[in-house]
Amino acid sequence: MDKDIFYGEDYKYIPATSIGSGRSLEVLPDILCHTIQIVNICIVGNPNTKDFVLVDTGMPKSADKIISVVEEHFGTNSSPKAIILTHGHFDHVGAIIELVKKWEVPVFAHELEMPYLTGKMSYAEPDASVEGGLIAKMSQLFPNESINLGDHVQVLPADGSVPYLSDFRWVHTPGHSPGHISLFRDEDGVLIAGDAFVTVKQDSLYKVVTQEMEINGPPRYFTIDWNAARKSVEKLQDLKPNIVIPGHGRPVSGETLSKGLQKLVREFDEIAVPDYGKYVDNS
Repeated sequence: MDKDIFYGEDYKYIPATSIGSGRSLEVLPDILCHTIQIVNICIVGNPNTKDFVLVDTGMPKSADKIISVVEEHFGTNSSPKAIILTHGHFDHVGAIIELVKKWEVPVFAHELEMPYLTGKMSYAEPDASVEGGLIAKMSQLFPNESINLGDHVQVLPADGSVPYLSDFRWVHTPGHSPGHISLFRDEDGVLIAGDAFVTVKQDSLYKVVTQEMEINGPPRYFTIDWNAARKSVEKLQDLKPNIVIPGHGRPVSGETLSKGLQKLVREFDEIAVPDYGKYVDNS
């Protein structure tokens, strides 16, 4: 089994971090957000029943940290029922091989992400020429090759349901990647947004390090379809979320969320879309 699943040849540790790294935030009694360097993972489930799901798997070489957070929250030798991926970029699947080997649990992703998770296709290269700050310039170092999870990864149900999370539904939010999804719970308006939009200016090294709050579009250097990204943000605003847990940046709620998301939708081209870059031209 082990030899049949593997990372791409460009898989490597990325020395980028923020003041939030290592911090856990209990967003709700059944949702824990934990920051791995510059990206968030979510653990969704009731600590009393120990039934939970992991959403995304952080940065490369972070498996031990994730296992530690899980066991601290749910107990020694705890494991999730499944891993749900918002998408397959390196900073969201960075520990997945080690976690699948340890826990032997299924992974679920959108059908359009499957080629990138089964060794068939690599993502478009990150655009280091895109308008933005130092993180954008550094993005040429970021892995983009396909990983291979073999038959450990399955397609999410077409009806929008989320395995082992009966109160959530998945929403297709492409643009940042073809099969990007977000997770939404209607009963309380919780949105796990992935990278459909974020709450930090992700291309700026200073803002990434300081985690300065700023509702913004998806990370510029990896977003390949800005028209689709715009429609995805509009779709998520229509849900009227009460709490958002982004893939990058701090969770947000209340007036900061409602006004910030409205402004992002209204001024998407000015706020989110870079003035230049190869994927801007393609869009």
